[in-house]
Amino acid sequence: MGGGAHGNELGDFLRARRGELRPADLGLAETGHRRRVVGLRREEVAALASISPDFYTRLEQGRRQPSEQVLDTLARVLGLSEEERDYAFELAGLGPARRPRPPQQVLPHLRRILDGLAAVPAVVIGLRTDILAWNPPAAALFTDFARLPRAERNFLRLVFLDPGVRSLYPQWERVAAAGVAQLRREAAHHPDDPELAALVDDLSSGDPDFRCWWAAHHVAVRGAGTHTVRHPRVGELTLDWAALVSTAVPSQQLFSWTAEPGSESEARLRALAARA
Repeated sequence: MGGGAHGNELGDFLRARRGELRPADLGLAETGHRRRVVGLRREEVAALASISPDFYTRLEQGRRQPSEQVLDTLARVLGLSEEERDYAFELAGLGPARRPRPPQQVLPHLRRILDGLAAVPAVVIGLRTDILAWNPPAAALFTDFARLPRAERNFLRLVFLDPGVRSLYPQWERVAAAGVAQLRREAAHHPDDPELAALVDDLSSGDPDFRCWWAAHHVAVRGAGTHTVRHPRVGELTLDWAALVSTAVPSQQLFSWTAEPGSESEARLRALAARA
C-alpha cells in the first residue's frame, strides 16, 4: 500500500495546492463549460506532469507512492515554493531519516541569554510551540506563564484559546494564520508526534479558524517580522520579533521582541519591563 507513515497527508496537500490554481495560471485554455471543481482538474495536473491520470488519482487518494522525480515534477507544475516542496518530500517519506527525540528541556546557554535580557521580552520555544522558558518582561507582555499548567504553556494554544493573549493582537488573523502555517511545516518533520496530534485536535475543536487554516495546508518557517501589540497597561506597541535558532538543538528557538530605538514603543516597552 502507498502513502507511507504519513497516511494521506501528501494527497491532502496536493489536492489543496491544486485547488488554488486556475487553468490560466498555467497557460491552459478556459473551456466554455462550467467547471465542476475548484482549481485544476486531476487530469490537467497529470497531463502537465506527464503522468497518467490514474496514477495521479491514486496518488491523491494515498494509494500510490511517488518517486523523487515524479514529486519534483509535480512541485514544479503546482508552483510550490521551496518550503512547500521540502514539505511534500517529507510527507512522501523522501526526506532525511528521523531519530527519536529526547524530552524537551531548555538549553543552559539559552536560559542564560534569557536571564540576561533585563528589558527585552524573550521566550524559548520548542517543539509544537511549547514555551520552555521565559523572562519577566515576556510574562509582563503576554501573560503570567508560571500560573499556567505546563500543558497549557504553548504559544499557539494561547494565541487561539486565551482571550487575553488573543486580544493583544489587532491583526490577530495574520498572526494566528502564520502560526498555523509554521506548525504545519513542523508536522512534516514529526508526523508521529502524539502531543502534536493532540494539540491539533484541541485547536481544531476549539476554533473554526484553526480548523480552516490547518485544512489549507499552507506552510511557513519562523524567522522575523513586525507585529502591533495593544497592551492593556501601556497601550499600543510596534514590535520587531526575531527567532534565534540553537545550532545545538535546532528545535529550540529564542524569540525576542524589541522596538525601534527612540520610539514611543521603546519607551512603553521599557516602562512595561520596569514593572515586571
